[in-house]
Amino acid sequence: MPPRMSPTVRQQRLGIELRKMRTQADMTPRAMAAELGTDLPKISQMESGKAGISAERLRSWAAASKCDNPELVDALVAMAQDRGRHWWDEYRGRLSTGFLDTAELEWHSGGITSWATTYIPGLLQTAPYASAVFARIRPALPRHEIDMRTAFRVLRQGVSVGGEKPCKAFVHEAALRMQFGGAAVLRSQLASLLEDSERPNVTIQAIPFDVDTFPGAGENLYYAAGLVPELDTVQIDLSQGPQFIHAEAELNTYRKMITEVGEVALSPQKSRDFIRRIMKETKG
Repeated sequence: MPPRMSPTVRQQRLGIELRKMRTQADMTPRAMAAELGTDLPKISQMESGKAGISAERLRSWAAASKCDNPELVDALVAMAQDRGRHWWDEYRGRLSTGFLDTAELEWHSGGITSWATTYIPGLLQTAPYASAVFARIRPALPRHEIDMRTAFRVLRQGVSVGGEKPCKAFVHEAALRMQFGGAAVLRSQLASLLEDSERPNVTIQAIPFDVDTFPGAGENLYYAAGLVPELDTVQIDLSQGPQFIHAEAELNTYRKMITEVGEVALSPQKSRDFIRRIMKETKG
């Protein structure tokens, strides 16, 4: 099978974990190739995500690397065996890979924690609100592109928020007041937030302006839980597309940030009262 030309972020992550496992054992690519009975180019392709790896070979890789973490190995095997088509593949070639990689990340996660300071988190946006957010991009997108991105976002919501997966969102007051699409769109969006907050798998906590400061105040991001903590991922929204972070030191930093944000955010019930108050104050 020829190498993949454009491996997904998840396929690349599997390769990164293979390389990490090998280097932690102080093994050279040549030594690993000898252990697995293959050649150097194949090792390079597997570590870059351009070539798949069978469950048997992955377990041999872990054994050769002296990896004593069976939960991690099992999680990596599950990643390696996931080669089927998914709902987002219908958009391949129509949307940028960043959208597809985000959907793939959410689909395989054990839960999503998000926080936002400038707009409502994507998984909680109504279609009119999402459309207004996409319409602000410059240079301006054509109408069909805005509609396709909006439809894709709505489908993501049905999988995550509309399912059983835990979804927690910290939303700053600035995001709750920002009028993408106008006052009527915002009121409808806030009403939708209140409805979503009643779902058993959804927790929404607001951060008022009067909170002096909190970590990550200038970021809009998602923290996706992996099958094991070693496979957690942070996605940061940037103007040029999403950035994915999975270095252990940085993950630990974001874990601490989530804890600190939770300590200053309003409780879920007080957050609902807070959102209702903003709805009443929204004119137009």
